[in-house]
Amino acid sequence: MFPIPSSILRALRAAVRRHLLPWFAKNARDLPWRAEPRPPYAVWISEIMLQQTRVDTVVPYFRRFLARFPDPASLAAAPLQDVLKLWEGLGYYSRARQIHKAAKILVRDHGGRLPSDPEALAALPGLGPYATAAIASFAFGLPLAVLDGNVIRVFSRLLALPDDVGLPATKKKLQQLADALLLRDRPAATNEAWMELGALVCTPRNPRCSECPLRRACRAAKTPNPEAFPHKKKKMKVPHKVVGAAVILNAKNQILVAQRNPEKGMLAGLWEFPGGKIAEGETMPQCIARELKEEMGLDIEVGPHLVTVHHAYSHFTIELHAHFARIRSGRPRHLECAGHAWTTRDRFGDFPFSKADHEIIRALRDLPAAPRLRDCFPPDGIRKTAP
Repeated sequence: MFPIPSSILRALRAAVRRHLLPWFAKNARDLPWRAEPRPPYAVWISEIMLQQTRVDTVVPYFRRFLARFPDPASLAAAPLQDVLKLWEGLGYYSRARQIHKAAKILVRDHGGRLPSDPEALAALPGLGPYATAAIASFAFGLPLAVLDGNVIRVFSRLLALPDDVGLPATKKKLQQLADALLLRDRPAATNEAWMELGALVCTPRNPRCSECPLRRACRAAKTPNPEAFPHKKKKMKVPHKVVGAAVILNAKNQILVAQRNPEKGMLAGLWEFPGGKIAEGETMPQCIARELKEEMGLDIEVGPHLVTVHHAYSHFTIELHAHFARIRSGRPRHLECAGHAWTTRDRFGDFPFSKADHEIIRALRDLPAAPRLRDCFPPDGIRKTAP
């Protein structure tokens, strides 16, 4: 633990009870997963959705998800593609795959219910220390303290902490502090109060220190720049990738889409316009043609440009160039993909796509009419086009 005198810890615990909890009772946001009673299943889904995602983004997804899958049994029985489709646009799709796996485990091993035992919770796919503590606290009232980004920021400012919060040793000390400040008779309220304080008052930029119920105890509030806390090591430059995608048309004016491997890799199980990363010295048409040969065994002709999409993921950014294309020879094979389908622009809703691919779909739907092979490639004797 940090060298905090026991007298200060006692004072902080008293401030939590006298000031923080009353503030939370008055200012807590009305969120659907806080509605009483709080079914453990709803708590679990909300906590997974909220990982690295804004609350206002999660709310409509949470409501739709609970309406479609009201319990672990309905979630476990659903095809993964249905789960991914409902998750579409929320990002971090591994979360959807993990809760689908976890639901099957709940049905098989726990009678279709979330276990209250923290060890059993932690054994479920996708539940790390934070999620385990949050679910145990919010759903079952167990005295486990949570430590998320909001809580780390609040504690760092409360102590004017000079340590790098990105280091495991610092997080371990902050977890010990969270444990020490947890009111064991009100664990859920204590945890949510710290998180809500970070979300509404002790924000990353322009913290509203004058409104903080703990301002008298906060060391950072007494400094010229509370935003200087928490201390973090500067992030490395985010990699940027340039990639190409093929919007392949056939003689029926259908469009080819491919499914990513559902078991591994980023965006696993989602559908996409096939393509990949450009290699050094390649033009974009050369990149797209090579990728389709490697991915699906197709010899294609790359044609007009459709759209360029700029998108940011958590650890890199992409510049995605989509071009119309046609098959010169070959039939789609699943060399580096899990499946394929021929569809039309009014049936894209049948498949779960990533946000970047949705921008390609948007560009296709913005065209005055559905794209036709003869418009993109005037007749000149196509040798062989797959059905």
